[in-house]
Amino acid sequence: MSTATADLCDAHPDVVKVCHIPFRTFGKVASFHGPIRTLSVLDDNALVRQTLERPGQGAVLVVNGGGSLKRALVGDNLAKLAVDNGWAGIVVHGAIRDSGVIDAMSVGIKAIGTIPLRAGRDAIGEIDIPTAFGGVIFTPGDWLYADADGVVVAPHRLHD
Repeated sequence: MSTATADLCDAHPDVVKVCHIPFRTFGKVASFHGPIRTLSVLDDNALVRQTLERPGQGAVLVVNGGGSLKRALVGDNLAKLAVDNGWAGIVVHGAIRDSGVIDAMSVGIKAIGTIPLRAGRDAIGEIDIPTAFGGVIFTPGDWLYADADGVVVAPHRLHD
């Protein structure tokens, strides 16, 4: 079974939920998939760092930053942690920075946009709870598939 989001939508129309956010793609990895881990933060990325410092085991980190473009929740150092610790990718409902450096890295990141300002570091937020944006509820353990066409979520793995 293909992991292309369009193919998954066609094959599983009653299962797949499509995120209605026009994400930009960053990094050399244009498509990625894996079980979901979640964070809900606002202009603070201390929990993002703490999470990416741990083994990702092929999971996708979904960071609900409330759509804020005031502060970057991921930069090149955190993207490197994702690569080094085996994360399949990162979806940020917010901004990133260091996009030029990230675009040269073997990482897959979806984000709304960029901003050069660093996020706060107060470790304020919530870890591994269902979080919602773009018409989708992202539940830890569900599966996320991302590619050039967008981001889709299913309650279980959809490919072989």
